[in-house]
Order: sequence, then structure tokens, then C-alpha cells
Amino acid sequence: MNGGPVTGRYARALFELAREKGALERVEADVERLAVELAQAPVATWLFDARVAASEKRARLEGLARLLHPLTASFLRLLQERNRLDVLRDLRRAFRQHVLADRNATEGWVESPRPLGPGELVQLAAALGRLLGKQVALENRVRPELIAGVRVFVDNKLIDQSAAGRLEALRGRLLAARLA
Repeated sequence: MNGGPVTGRYARALFELAREKGALERVEADVERLAVELAQAPVATWLFDARVAASEKRARLEGLARLLHPLTASFLRLLQERNRLDVLRDLRRAFRQHVLADRNATEGWVESPRPLGPGELVQLAAALGRLLGKQVALENRVRPELIAGVRVFVDNKLIDQSAAGRLEALRGRLLAARLA
């Protein structure tokens, strides 16, 4: 089962309840902790394996739930009761989107032919923040094939200011031009 919209609905419900109860920071930390736990092969193996009995999963999840905020622990139990543990696979990303939206912030990445310095990333994030009206956090990914410039992915938008992108756009315009 793919998390998709189901994961989004559960993440939204957890986010709204955590915010309403004043436990957002703690639940956010718990969601991160769960993601780290799930990244470890032994946990992911028994949790998502259909051959593992529901009673064994419940017992192991209770051990994990004892380490979490009561709200997160209840959420974990609810997922187990409704046979929706696959929601945990993509919960971090879905929950993070709600947290960022609540803080009027967004995350993205910038591709460049060379590593950008911290100052360059800050300047680019500030310029994008003014453009989008949000606080922007960027991650740098090196793509030497871009030749020069940058390509930014933020808020489901692509801003291509790379030399490769500009050359491709020029190529498209030249191919579309009518010859007289």
C-alpha cells in the first residue's frame, strides 16, 4: 500500500491535534524519531512484514510507544488497530509539510555545477523568500552537467537559470521558429 493521500490525511490529523494540544514540538520530534527508527532494517522488517503476527507487532510497538509523547503513542496504536502501519513510511515528509506551512516556510534544493558556499545559499534563500513570501531553506546538490548557473526546486516550482537550461530553451525557440 502506498501512503499517498491516506498518509496525508493521517499526518494532517496528527498535526492539528498536536497543535491544538500544545504538543507540536514534542510530536514533531517523535515523528522524526519514528522515521529514524524505521530507517533501521530490523524495525522496518518486522513492522511491515505481513508474516509477523499482529500480536507481536502490537507488543513491539508498545515498547516503542513508551518512549513517545502520549499523543504520538496513541496515534501509533490507532495506526496499528486500523491496519495502517504503512502510513509510517512517509509520515515524516507529510507531517513536515504541515509544520512548514504552519510556520509560513518551505524547503527546496538548488542544483549547481559546483558546491555553493553558505553565504550564497543564504542569499539565494532570502531572494526566493521575498519572491514566494515565505521563509525558504535550501539544500545544495551538485550537478556538473549544468555548466553554469543554478536550477532551483521549491514549492513545487522549478526555476531554471542554468546555462544548460537556457541553451535548451534557445534550442526550443530555434526549432519552433518559422523559416521564411
